[in-house]
Amino acid sequence: MRLLLVADTYPPATISGALQMRDLAEALVALGHRPLVLVPDAGLGSSAALEVLGGVEVYRVGAPRTKDVSYPRRLAAEFVLPWILRRALRSSPFATERWDGIAWYSPTIFLGPLVSWFKQSQGCRSYLILRDLFPDWAVDAGVLRRDGWVHRLLKSVERYQYRQADVIGVQTPANLPIVARDAPAAVALEVLHNWLAAPQAPAGICAHPALVAFQGRKIFIYSGNMGVAQDLDAFVELALRLRHRADIGFLLIGRGSELSRLRGVAKKQGLDNLRIDDQVSPVELAGLMAHCHAGIVALHPAHGTHNIPGKLLTYLQAGLPVLARVNPGNDLHRLVLDEGIGASVVGPSLDSLVEAAAWLADCPGAREEMGSRGRALSDRLFSPAAAAEQVVRGLTAR
Repeated sequence: MRLLLVADTYPPATISGALQMRDLAEALVALGHRPLVLVPDAGLGSSAALEVLGGVEVYRVGAPRTKDVSYPRRLAAEFVLPWILRRALRSSPFATERWDGIAWYSPTIFLGPLVSWFKQSQGCRSYLILRDLFPDWAVDAGVLRRDGWVHRLLKSVERYQYRQADVIGVQTPANLPIVARDAPAAVALEVLHNWLAAPQAPAGICAHPALVAFQGRKIFIYSGNMGVAQDLDAFVELALRLRHRADIGFLLIGRGSELSRLRGVAKKQGLDNLRIDDQVSPVELAGLMAHCHAGIVALHPAHGTHNIPGKLLTYLQAGLPVLARVNPGNDLHRLVLDEGIGASVVGPSLDSLVEAAAWLADCPGAREEMGSRGRALSDRLFSPAAAAEQVVRGLTAR
């Protein structure tokens, strides 16, 4: 099948969405399909550029920046994105090709017009890979006011996106009824588990300064986006509460809107058991995690939606037990407990989070056993090949 994959990020970006789309595209190639990845690139020196990465054709299109910018600027950039991508595709070397299907990744929620045009011109099916429920989570986190004009606008964009899908794949069963409220009845809804390929380079060699600063400590690592949705202030407070434990260190690595502020808070507190560093490459991250002892999953406790963050898969592949702080009702809580892969705390209780972190630090045997279970779970449930096969089934069903 000749397939178009559309996303707003792709490697060399290292955020989970970029890595997932890379792994999906490469898995499709391994199955004998021919995907083209269409992706905006704010740093592109030309209007468009074609390259081949890992056997996958990637068509990058110059577009305004949507990451690490103010909310109004991001809204404007994402609003015009589908028309920029449509114009680029129509004037590309692929303009006259016939396509068998389109799959797109959300976030962003703004690609609906592009998908609508593509389906009408090609007469093919579409698959929406839905990873978080925006704008609902932004309301839960206090970023947006429910039923304000911005929220109403974004909900209309979200619903329009849903109408362009033949199949919507959500991360977790708990999201199915939430999406069903806004999606047309004719759209098929299913659970599409997150996926992540194993690191392509062996882990073990790493010169990250945190390993020197935290030598002899049990390191709890967070790797990923540092935004409002994660509420990482709780883990700054956790480090404060455990500063008397000279055997524990907390390392937060990533990028996002809250990075600078969190650094300021940590500096003001004078915490020598907490480091907040910029993101690193996947290869360096794999090497770093080989020296860590637990992986942190952080979800704002006010969320009414549910997800299985991509960073969880990174921890599982590294053999790290999980320290999760999640919102009530999140399927991730039951997954962690039922599969025995770590400790999970529901809601805002800091005392429970402190207790869980201390337990993980004090039980090396349990950490090793949970890490082994995590690796097995990753192989069983979260493989790119399984995700690729499921997306293909959705695009070929009639």
